[in-house]
Amino acid sequence: MSRFKAEQIRNIVLVGHGGVGKTTLADQMLFKAGIGSRAGSVDEGTSQLDTDEEARQHHFSISSAMVHFEHQGVRVNVIDTPGYPDFVGQVISAVCAAETAIITVSATAGVEANTRRTFELAGQAQLGRFIAINKLDQENANFAELVEAIQESFGAMCLPINVPCGVASNFHAVTSTLSQPSGSNGAVIDPSGYGAAIMDIIAETDDALMERYLDGAELSADEVLEGVRNAVQAGTLIPIICMSAKTGIGVLELMDAITDFALPPGKLVRHATSESGEDVEVNAAEDAPFVAQVFKTRIDPFVSKMSFIRVLSGKMSKDATVRDMRTGRGIKIHQLLDVQGSHVEAVDEAHAGDLVVVAKVDELQVGDTLVNGDRGVFMPRLVFPSPMFGVAVEPKSRSDQQKISGALHKIEEEDPTFHITRDPQTQEMVMQGMSDLHLQIVRERLHKRDKVDVVTHLPKIPYRETVTGQAEGSYRHKKQSGGSGQFAEVHLRVYALPRDLEPKTYFTRERFESLREHHYDPHLNFAFLDCVTGGTVPNQFIPAVEKGIRERMEQGVIAGYQVQDVAVALFFGKDHPVDSNEAAFRTAASRCFRDVFKMARPSLLEPMMHLEITIPGESVGDITSDLNSRRGRMEGIDLLPQGMQIVRARAPLAELMTYARSLSSMTGGRGSYVTEFSHYEPVPAHEQQKIIAASTVKSDDD
Repeated sequence: MSRFKAEQIRNIVLVGHGGVGKTTLADQMLFKAGIGSRAGSVDEGTSQLDTDEEARQHHFSISSAMVHFEHQGVRVNVIDTPGYPDFVGQVISAVCAAETAIITVSATAGVEANTRRTFELAGQAQLGRFIAINKLDQENANFAELVEAIQESFGAMCLPINVPCGVASNFHAVTSTLSQPSGSNGAVIDPSGYGAAIMDIIAETDDALMERYLDGAELSADEVLEGVRNAVQAGTLIPIICMSAKTGIGVLELMDAITDFALPPGKLVRHATSESGEDVEVNAAEDAPFVAQVFKTRIDPFVSKMSFIRVLSGKMSKDATVRDMRTGRGIKIHQLLDVQGSHVEAVDEAHAGDLVVVAKVDELQVGDTLVNGDRGVFMPRLVFPSPMFGVAVEPKSRSDQQKISGALHKIEEEDPTFHITRDPQTQEMVMQGMSDLHLQIVRERLHKRDKVDVVTHLPKIPYRETVTGQAEGSYRHKKQSGGSGQFAEVHLRVYALPRDLEPKTYFTRERFESLREHHYDPHLNFAFLDCVTGGTVPNQFIPAVEKGIRERMEQGVIAGYQVQDVAVALFFGKDHPVDSNEAAFRTAASRCFRDVFKMARPSLLEPMMHLEITIPGESVGDITSDLNSRRGRMEGIDLLPQGMQIVRARAPLAELMTYARSLSSMTGGRGSYVTEFSHYEPVPAHEQQKIIAASTVKSDDD
């Protein structure tokens, strides 16, 4: 890997909706930079960025891929990300490794659902942002309307720094709005208006510049370059760049804009937390303490585990020992690799601003912070959406049975939005992902890479159980089978627990009589309350009571689903000097909770999803009617240019399992949507009875 200083590096991430041409753009930039005798092709399966067999087969990106090139003395690291929301985890992790995002938009499709989501992700990470309008060589591409649509969606700071010359098949060049050359009459729109608006923004970046500009002075080329760069950093300007990735028109101009205006590593101030809890700035300087973060993991059949590292400050060398802040343990770095798609090259060291791969270190996980020395910092935790779609999975044959666990674990390491759990009630292995498509790709990867075939069952909706009232009761567990027996008696109260409470002010003796101690679990909104008086339950057995309650909560009571939003108070009990033990109290507590839970007006909760559905205006009636049939609730409609609309709604996850197919049918393939978990709410009574009737909760009584 050539040695570049931080100011000579540009780390960019390509984001946007699926099918807009991000991968084709990356291939074309490599070709323009002199890498390869021809540009790679997604359709022909020759793209340098489609490193997965599944991506080559489906002709769309499934995981992020990394390449690099040199242009005008600058090293540009490019992270290409998937465009379908099913693989949004890859976008989230890639964004944290870059300073600039290029949001790619199709000139014919306009601003789509995932365009908005990725634009916001880049903004939340405080990245500099460009918008690349691709496919301007296609029919029905209306540049002026598209710029208006972009500005309506994202703001007036989105301004073209070049405009197309010619339309559709006549699109043959672009002309700058910053320094308009003579002979730009082929431009589809007068570039001077956009240029004047950009100059206004540039002048606002510096008081002295503003004064000269207001006095009528013409800004120099260097002042314009510096002003655009400062405005991109401040977020007051989002340059729009025109091109056709397929023909290559405008791609060199984009590469020039990246080297001129994209943020170098030192221009994005990152913050970490010290071990004592203080905020620490992480500077992209080679002489600063070493800090890096793992942003991607890939299991390669030849190289083994590959951990993609962003070096944030300092430097790291091959054979050095670094500390993983998550585990606190030292890790020996035996091999550093520079990555170009699926090709790797060994390097000796990496410096601030570099993206590099650490090979064959099994302990590393996505999000880990790496440091050297005894004192360290924690980079912000990467937050991924919770996977809400699940299917029960089992090996197809006995030979697959021995390999399935390891194969699924590898995919879980690679993909933070994919999880494997084991249902405590059915003992089935459940794989959870973002969508049916996501899990389909997982099955294909199991078959092709790991030679494991699986059988899946219908998706399992993650319902929850709770109570809406209050009840109390007791259970005596007594068992005698020769020798020492088992004896325990517990008395419990079960309460409905409101969400968003403050534990310190909520759990008081005024509200809960004789309260001695409470344990609160914010994830489940569950509280265990020790209200025992007079030593009726010996202190050494109270933890066993809580454990028994938690075990029953995990198993479920009325339909076999996790219990949440409850408080359980232990207020009385009995023990035996010989026959009482932890196992007896755990059993008594589990069964007592089961019985009292049933008396406290139990209810089922279902996951509700927030939807943003982008559709043609003429489809709104069909969409709203369909949502009503799915127990959905409309929350609003936003009008978009070019006859498109965004429908905002909430609907139960159980009603959305086949929504992708229905939406495609209703909109002729023009509709798209993104979902995000919103909250849990009670299942309607008639639906609740169906779910309980179909459940298989087993009795555990002797």
